[in-house]
Amino acid sequence: MADKEILDVLAPCGLNCKKCLANAKGEIKYHSITLKNLLGSFDRYAERFSGFMPVFKNYQQFKDLLEFLTRGNCNGCRSGDCKYPNCGVAKCYQEKGVDFCFQCDEFPCDRTNFDPELKQRWLQMNNRMREIGIEAYFDETKDLPRYI
Repeated sequence: MADKEILDVLAPCGLNCKKCLANAKGEIKYHSITLKNLLGSFDRYAERFSGFMPVFKNYQQFKDLLEFLTRGNCNGCRSGDCKYPNCGVAKCYQEKGVDFCFQCDEFPCDRTNFDPELKQRWLQMNNRMREIGIEAYFDETKDLPRYI
């Protein structure tokens, strides 16, 4: 079994839950809250700046997105809080009694319900974990962005 710290961070599919935009204790939420606080009441400045920097005409859309990013409330895929629609991995790994998909005798399978791009990443992540080990994979990926 993998180390608890690793299991708290890596989802059974291999994605880093702490780097997810929906994670309640994640970096995106933390930095979004920080940015929102740093901007304070920037609205009136954005309106003024939009006269000579047109990008600020979109400030309200940016502000709405930033507000959304401050509301991450997911506790991670292993907590039963997976936000990916109809994720097949979220239940399957428990039924199979494994920590990660690559540990299953049926890997790779068609139960993920992932779109083609995510399925390709899933295969790459799990093959890499199998190749170098879970701890080495965690060390190799912990500082990388989730969205690549």
